[in-house]
Amino acid sequence: MVVFRSRIKWIALLVLILSVGSLVVHLSITKSSGVQLASYARDSLWQDFDSLLGSQDFRNKHLWRPVKALETLQPYANPRNSYPAPSSKNNGYIYAKIFGGFDKIRSSICDLVTISRLLNATLIIPELQQSLRSKGISNKFKSFSYLYDEEQFISFLKNDVIIAKALPESLKAARKRNEFPLFKPKNSASPNYYLEDVLPKLKKANVIGLIIYDGGCLQSTLPASMLELQRLRCRVAFHALQLRSEIQVLGKKMVDRLRKSGQPFLAYHPGLVRDKMAYHGCAELFQDLHSELIQYRRAQMIKQKFISEELIVDSRVRRDKGLCPLMPEEVGILLKALGYSQKAIIYLSGSEMFGGQRVLIPLRAMFPNLVDRTSLCSTEELSELVGPETPLPENTFEMPLRKSDKQLQEEWNKAGTRPRPLPPPPDRPIYQHEKEGWYGWLTENDTEPTPSPIDLRNQAHRLLWDALDFVLSVEADVFFPGFNNDGSGLPDFSSLVMGQRLYEKPSSRTYRLDRKVIQEFFNITREDMYHPNRNWTVHVRKHLNSSLGESGLIRQSTLSKPRLFLSHPLPECSCRTSPLEDSRQIRSDDGRFLYGGEDECPKWIKSAGVEKSKTDDSDQPDYEHDLLTEQSETEEEFAKSKVASAFDQDEEWDPND
Repeated sequence: MVVFRSRIKWIALLVLILSVGSLVVHLSITKSSGVQLASYARDSLWQDFDSLLGSQDFRNKHLWRPVKALETLQPYANPRNSYPAPSSKNNGYIYAKIFGGFDKIRSSICDLVTISRLLNATLIIPELQQSLRSKGISNKFKSFSYLYDEEQFISFLKNDVIIAKALPESLKAARKRNEFPLFKPKNSASPNYYLEDVLPKLKKANVIGLIIYDGGCLQSTLPASMLELQRLRCRVAFHALQLRSEIQVLGKKMVDRLRKSGQPFLAYHPGLVRDKMAYHGCAELFQDLHSELIQYRRAQMIKQKFISEELIVDSRVRRDKGLCPLMPEEVGILLKALGYSQKAIIYLSGSEMFGGQRVLIPLRAMFPNLVDRTSLCSTEELSELVGPETPLPENTFEMPLRKSDKQLQEEWNKAGTRPRPLPPPPDRPIYQHEKEGWYGWLTENDTEPTPSPIDLRNQAHRLLWDALDFVLSVEADVFFPGFNNDGSGLPDFSSLVMGQRLYEKPSSRTYRLDRKVIQEFFNITREDMYHPNRNWTVHVRKHLNSSLGESGLIRQSTLSKPRLFLSHPLPECSCRTSPLEDSRQIRSDDGRFLYGGEDECPKWIKSAGVEKSKTDDSDQPDYEHDLLTEQSETEEEFAKSKVASAFDQDEEWDPND
């Protein structure tokens, strides 16, 4: 009996040991399988694109190299005809106040210089209201010098316009008393408006003032007799308007940090701006609070007669017409369709990201190397850029006073007869984060509150952040706009970047996609966007690649240039090192060149271009690190070889295949 009991104890102990061992094994298997499952989910999500487009190293060389068809274009904004220097004995002075953000300021200054030349007047350095309204910005900078280099601006344009830093002392007092004529021109004002309405009053009063709200004060396309004024716009935008040295130095540091790994980078500007989406009626692309904020702004625009449409519109119809920005998720899918690998470095431009960081979650999942200025700069570097400022109290939220029972009873009695409502739901605690921020007023008030001092300061800081983003977007190897050429006639950040890149280096890879066509593609596969069929990817890639070259330039000249000249300064501000065949030159119905109307470059530009191309060929970094010999293969041949079977069948891809 004793022996039997001892055996039972040993058996029980053995079973206990086996149970513990089994539990440990199962836990380790669960942990490893969880890691493998997460890795599978991350890696297999985009294996559809990888299986079609080949290995990363092979396709990368087609995604970063310049566009060969545009390499003959060179920047050339010098005057072509007789162009006399301005005389000190002119018609008087023009001073101006500019309202708006970075893009409106840049466009407005170019128009101001052009008008000063047209009216033969002295231009006073314009005042940037976005910085003047701010309370306690650093007194190291004046209004204009908060963004731009004043001395460079004055000296570069000395042969075009006389520029003074301030009005003469004898005229300042009269300006304070508002004794001079004041004009509020539209951004589509014609030269005749200035010659017939403004010039007589300028000659009479010797001083006039301009208040500019709409991002410009002169129509985009000027008559053929005023080509030199168009070139003057280019000289202002691309040469005279140099950002102040601190911005340029920090921007160069950011570019160097992005290139430190030896890899190229892509710049992406979402274009998710409240005013743009309100103008086009894109509120339904967002949810809850953000939709209400867009609709509130749209109602304001209708009241101001800036919009002559209904308040409620179908945002999906507007999106299908190409009037709404591409969402970051859609941009990520397009970049994957083009063949950009998960390791690609993407710089996120834009100081205003309407919708918050949550709209970037899908894009960050596709491209983990998504960075912005806060990723590349320390807090100290950004503070040095802002300069020493007087401290301001932070925005503090105060809960509204709770209504007494007597007040509630009085409101009930005054409400009138009606069906008795259901009893109210129980009170829910209101958390502080629900009321904080610039949008917190929406839950309490019917009207947007006056900006607080800290809000005004943040608006001034946004000019600096946009300036940094502008530097990096222009220097990027590839630029991808989420929204541009919106049709409203107002300038936008992406259009200015595209124009700057087109002028400085036309062959750089800048996607000029047609959002209407892109939305048609997405509507085909919207129910299964992450697993598109083979033909879908081929056609999307064909459209995006064609937008890099001549077809993209023609479209931009047709849609964007009539509203913003700086978005497409061709052919006025460029030349060609080798003439283009007449058969490839394209004109519009009114005789204007859409493509191919550039002058032939002078000899000094041709020789400099040849030397530069040799240097670029010899010093070009090997981004792909491959030893493949297919360098002569064109992008079209590459696509045909990789997707030969794509046109034989149109089946959906299964990531498990």
